Amino acid sequence: MQRWWRNRDFILILSVFCGLLLGQGAAWTKPLVLPALALVMTLSTMGVGGDALRAGQGMWRPVLAGLLLNYVMLGGVLLGLSFFMISEAAIRDGFVLLVAVPPAIAVIPFTDFLKGNTAFSLLGTVACYLGALVITPLISLAFLGTGFIEPWSLIMVIAELILVPLILSRILLWSSLGRRLDPVKGTITNWSFFLVMYTIVGFNREFFFTRPLILLPVVVIAVASTFILGGLIEKVGRFMNLDRPTITSLVLLGTLKNYGIAGGLALTLFSRKTALPAAVSSVFMIVYIIWLDLKKRRMEK
Repeated sequence: MQRWWRNRDFILILSVFCGLLLGQGAAWTKPLVLPALALVMTLSTMGVGGDALRAGQGMWRPVLAGLLLNYVMLGGVLLGLSFFMISEAAIRDGFVLLVAVPPAIAVIPFTDFLKGNTAFSLLGTVACYLGALVITPLISLAFLGTGFIEPWSLIMVIAELILVPLILSRILLWSSLGRRLDPVKGTITNWSFFLVMYTIVGFNREFFFTRPLILLPVVVIAVASTFILGGLIEKVGRFMNLDRPTITSLVLLGTLKNYGIAGGLALTLFSRKTALPAAVSSVFMIVYIIWLDLKKRRMEK
């Protein structure tokens, strides 16, 4: 039993089931999501060395990779498939919001989970959030008619979920507390993710029970933008003889969007139906990460 309660895959699956069956508590856990993500980011970036964060010629590689993979490649797949497969304008708008937002903050801790290049993912993610200050309003203006995300909101996200955790992780590394946290770092991270995923699924549980047919094209797009697109990125990375940690970072940057921001914008500015792509994609993100974890373990064996 103790082994199960420390198992990452079991905890992530449990978060989905609890969100679907006991999602009423999501209203209570919503205020804890931001602190939980900040805690995960702090623990994950403890593994990033100081040398990797210094500006230099090598930083442009992850910066360009993050912008191209997340906005151009992943955004193009989401936008193209949604306009081809979705007939309801409200749901199409939900996919436009997914295209407009930067990558999931979880890219960095998931990179740590999967033994990827954490510094590469960190620089790529930060670049996308900075780029989102210009890219997100342009996409919303082009496809939705107005700008829906204020630059100040993105600046606050960068500060609260990237900048502050990065500073705290340096402090922990310089003190003895960092070594004391090592034995329990994985368990704390796993249960923090349980809280985040439970809240996302719980807030959108009614779609999974009341409108199953409307989910089908959304599910197809979610699978195509994770499993299929991620597989293609991996094949290209192997063809280019990239190392495994860098390929893992590229796959995550090219398949995950910030479903929390997209879903929140949809609920605030549009409707619950517009939030459907973010809700479904967040569930498939969990399934996809579990699948990548199992794949990594098979390769290690």
